[in-house]
Amino acid sequence: MTLLRRALAVAIAAALTLTAGARPAIAALPDALSLPDGFAPEGIAIGAKPYAYLGSRATGDILRINLRTGKNALLSAGTGTPSLGLRLDGRGRLFVAGGTGGDARVIDTATGRVLKTYRLQTGAAFINDVVLTSTAAWFTDSANPVLFKLPLGAGGELPDEAVRVPLTGSFEFEAGTNANGIVALPDGRHLLVVQSNTGKLFRVSLDGRSSAVDLGGESLLYGDGMLLRGRILYVVQNRDNVITKIKMDKDGDRGAVQSRTKDARFDVPTTIAQWGGRFYLPNARFTTTATPTTAYTAVSLAIP
Repeated sequence: MTLLRRALAVAIAAALTLTAGARPAIAALPDALSLPDGFAPEGIAIGAKPYAYLGSRATGDILRINLRTGKNALLSAGTGTPSLGLRLDGRGRLFVAGGTGGDARVIDTATGRVLKTYRLQTGAAFINDVVLTSTAAWFTDSANPVLFKLPLGAGGELPDEAVRVPLTGSFEFEAGTNANGIVALPDGRHLLVVQSNTGKLFRVSLDGRSSAVDLGGESLLYGDGMLLRGRILYVVQNRDNVITKIKMDKDGDRGAVQSRTKDARFDVPTTIAQWGGRFYLPNARFTTTATPTTAYTAVSLAIP
């Protein structure tokens, strides 16, 4: 092989090596998601795919947003009641808390069709948030000392009716927004519920018996949506524009506040969902007069 041919072969081999090792650039995820004017978001849910679902407290509409592009589309039109807390299951179903409508509904995320609607309360109500366990969907009612349970069949079958579970024990009902955010503890036998108007956190057994979680004197006033990752609990304190990070003990009856995260982009965020290494929070803007032209966003930040 001549020197020229040898040099050419080396150059080609080097080029192939660089090409094989090269990785395509990954576009950065948007750090803010624009919502339709007047949408008035409250709840957010994100599943295994890069799509966020947001509910409108104004119209009850459910929006689906691509987290990579920021593009959104209407998934399901409102049925006359608000859409507040949201949770996705592994069967492509979205469970929706109906706020002042006193109802809950389940939506097929493939079609937007309402699979089932449940009348939870006939009087004053504020069905605020929802969490899923392996056997049930649990809803809070901020206007009454009660939880609502939708027992799920072995194959995830939806029940005909909801079960009313009174909150007893340490939980004391007061004026204002009571039971709000809810998550399930890993033991499968307890829930955590935050009481917005008192700043207290409760461990609740599946029969409704509650005990106050020892937070070492810390308050979760305005506590709203929550997210549990292992033994780390994140609580959104909406009007304080803060995410509070709490290290829970193994039984879930004690917690130590580790940090409080603020962001200049927060404008009364209500709840929280995760995709990859980022959190997403809708800005409800409760302190801003809502009009059909009011601008709304959901903001994203690295997990603190």
